[in-house]
Amino acid sequence: MKLILLIIGILCLTNLKMIYKFDKNSSPRDWRIIDDGVMGGLSEGNFKINADGHGQFYGQVTLENNGGFSSIRHICDKLSTASYNSIKIRIKGDGKSYQLRIKSNARDYYSYITTFKTSGEWEEIKLPLKNFYPSFRGRTLNFPNFDQENIEEISFLIANNKEEKFVLLLDYVALE
Repeated sequence: MKLILLIIGILCLTNLKMIYKFDKNSSPRDWRIIDDGVMGGLSEGNFKINADGHGQFYGQVTLENNGGFSSIRHICDKLSTASYNSIKIRIKGDGKSYQLRIKSNARDYYSYITTFKTSGEWEEIKLPLKNFYPSFRGRTLNFPNFDQENIEEISFLIANNKEEKFVLLLDYVALE
């Protein structure tokens, strides 16, 4: 029975294509902070690799000066989505909602986004690629949900239309 469970576990792991795996050797410079300051806001996001080797996205969102969001962004090598249906993330949040954003071309002006809620515990969340919808500056665009052949950029964003402190721990982001 243990052998069967081990084989099933190995088969499940081989279906994952890592986009980013955090560990103690990860560089915080792999991730760029983009806050609402680009539009005059005063929110402050931070990013570091903590002592346990997890990515830690944290800070304060404020609505002052038309603010309201903080994000981190990673440009990766172009990854084919042909054999995958979902993005799987392993995270520990603070009970708040976040967005995962993807781009098939890092130079695109829009992103494909989906929202997920965190529980306050470590969890794996599976986000179907077909549920990512096109958006630009908070507006849904009038073209199909994600149907692209690759991913070149991923972002995490918090924008809950309220002032709040936040902490999101990241273990991995993968295609599944």
